[in-house]
Amino acid sequence: MTEAYLPYGRQVLDHDDIEAVANVLRSDFLTSGPAVENFEKKLAEITQAKFAVSCSSGTAALHLTALALRLGPGDSVIVPAITFLATANAVRYVGAEVVFADVDPETGLMEQEHLMAAIARAGDDVKAIYPVHLAGQCSNMALISSIASERNIAVVEDASHALGSVYPNEGANVAVGGCIDSNMAIFSFHPVKTIAMGEGGAITTNDAASAERLKSMRNHGMNRNSDSFVNRELAFDSDGQANPWYYEMQEPGFNYRASDIHCALGLSQLGKLDRFVNRRQELVALFDQYFAPLAPVVKPLRRKPGNPAWHLYVALIDFDLADISRASLIRQLRDNGIGSQVHYIPVHRQPYYQQRYGDDNLPGADKFYGRCLSLPLFPGMKDEDVERVVKTIQQIIG
Repeated sequence: MTEAYLPYGRQVLDHDDIEAVANVLRSDFLTSGPAVENFEKKLAEITQAKFAVSCSSGTAALHLTALALRLGPGDSVIVPAITFLATANAVRYVGAEVVFADVDPETGLMEQEHLMAAIARAGDDVKAIYPVHLAGQCSNMALISSIASERNIAVVEDASHALGSVYPNEGANVAVGGCIDSNMAIFSFHPVKTIAMGEGGAITTNDAASAERLKSMRNHGMNRNSDSFVNRELAFDSDGQANPWYYEMQEPGFNYRASDIHCALGLSQLGKLDRFVNRRQELVALFDQYFAPLAPVVKPLRRKPGNPAWHLYVALIDFDLADISRASLIRQLRDNGIGSQVHYIPVHRQPYYQQRYGDDNLPGADKFYGRCLSLPLFPGMKDEDVERVVKTIQQIIG
């Protein structure tokens, strides 16, 4: 290979990102210090949510939301079949059951009819819905919120792909994470996402009680709020004042904290969010332009209303028309220095969930999976990189 290898996604780090981390290493705090608080404040400001709670990963964020909602055995949670394993697994962590919903085969998103079908299958046990904003595009959150509120069902947005995305709501553009149509939203800051923290995640919400519970559960379940202490003999001195060292654990939590090191990097990256989102949108527009002559063999996802941040560029490829298998195309792209990935294998097809729930018939998810291929997309790409990817695919499929 004479050209540099193009992965399907990667972080973009500048000198100021490195300096932000170095400053923390020179400071008195490596974890649970001012960088965490500053990052959470900035994220809440960007998403227009009242509260942001950082944590160690997007998976931890999903688990924390299930804990905050007090989901457990006997509860059912609706999750679209096209998502990463973590969305469904977080439901099982707390002992609740997953009900997989089908998706639109042209977008990979759960829509109203898929949600209603899943609710009909699940019955009265549905306690939460976890819509997934795939590749940066959003499901119809206003409709999902309406359906959920009529049935007293909580909504948690898996917005791992969608930091910086906006969607329409009653004529206005709503920032993903503002929780206008949900109880909570979660984000991931893995290096291939819109911003990078190395590993990291966060939850946004407008509910103060949920925010406090999230903070407690990310820190072993420790509680320092003297108003809610149970063991008053240990908690207070003879003058009735709370002992300064005292804390209580009224239920077990987890060590899901994000460190100052990670949050310093995240805060620096948040300052570049607009630039990153704009560049991703420019690259997607170029991909669409170059792929147009290859339709219907290769086409983009059907576009939804809104302004997505585009975490992924997913091409839908008719491999029968192209007369090539997806595995062969991926290998030949790799041989030409181009990375690609499949997002995602339908989770209901995973052996664990098949053994637990049997074989769900979700044709939209299966059709989407059969055609999807994620191609390189990250802000550090050049326009010529897009042209190279498209020309290579064109040469391979003839």
